[in-house]
Amino acid sequence: MPRKQKFPHLVSSKWTAHQKVDGWRHFQVVNRKNEGQWVFAEIVAACDPGVRFWINAQLLKDKRLWQAGWKSLQEEESLPMEVDESFIPEVSQSSPTSCHR
Repeated sequence: MPRKQKFPHLVSSKWTAHQKVDGWRHFQVVNRKNEGQWVFAEIVAACDPGVRFWINAQLLKDKRLWQAGWKSLQEEESLPMEVDESFIPEVSQSSPTSCHR
């Protein structure tokens, strides 16, 4: 029986950083890399494709750092900060509200 894939919906998922990364908050996963037991995500800023980096996908589950989907500052401030142990959600179809730094 094949093993269940970690982070099956990682590619194309959208994320909001609680702190700006290279001046941006909204990101999308464009690639994944499996290395042994680790899964890495290549993330690109929604408003600046030149801002891209690799991150351990496990860090995306830390709600102190990242929120699934593209959230406005008002939405983000109203969300509870508990740590959720669930897997990455299905891909959101929403777009960033704006590309302000």
